[in-house]
This record gives sequence, C-alpha cells and structure tokens, in this order.
Amino acid sequence: MPKTSPFVERCVAMLTPLGPVKAQAMFGGWGVFLDDLMFGLIVGENLYLKVDAESRPIFAEAGGTAFTYPRGDGASVEMSYWTPPAAASASAKAMAPWAERGLAAARRERARKAARPRARARDDDDGEDGGKRRARR
Repeated sequence: MPKTSPFVERCVAMLTPLGPVKAQAMFGGWGVFLDDLMFGLIVGENLYLKVDAESRPIFAEAGGTAFTYPRGDGASVEMSYWTPPAAASASAKAMAPWAERGLAAARRERARKAARPRARARDDDDGEDGGKRRARR
C-alpha cells in the first residue's frame, strides 16, 4: 500500500470526529471512507467532499470547486466531489459542517441506489429469434 502523505494524514485527522475515517489509495489519489462509504477524495493537496443536488449549491456559494479530470478526447468530466471553503481547513471544528454535508450526500446517494429496482439478468434462449425473447423463469 502506498505511503500516505502528511496532507492525507492531516485530512484524516480533521475528519476523524465523524468516526473512524480511513484513506485508501485509488486512481492516483485517495478515497476517504467512513464505514465503507466513500464521502471524500484527496488528489494532490486538495480535499474534495461528496456533493449532490442538495449540497452542491452550498459548496458553490462558499467558493468550492468541483473535482474534474480530462477525458481522452480532451473534454473535462466533473465529478460529484467539491472542495470545502479554504477556511474549513483551519481546524477539525471548522471542517465539521462540510464533512457532515459530504457524508450526508454519500448516504443519500447510497439510499437512492438501494431504492432503485435492479435490472434483471437477461438469459438468452437458443438465439433463434435474435435474442429478442427472454427465457421465462
């Protein structure tokens, strides 16, 4: 496992009032987890917290910026992770409301996904109809 940086360790320490927060190396950065739920992302020296339709305007109004990455065609892809305001990094107390918003957004997303009906697996029959008919169960 890659060694964490002092910045990653500082972020985890600031977020620990939420509970046993862990950072896991992934995709050249770090995922920030609480109870196996990713609610943050650390890339370089930037902490991004999960946002959704409810919390995105709050982060934007506070001056946060979205995490983006370039696609192969040069276009930017915006992810649902935003920086908290710079003042939030002053202390765990200052970070707390932003971290709670990130965790709440991650929990809402998990609840939305759990409430969606899962697509049933398709079982092709013998293929004579070009796969238009599903096997009956």
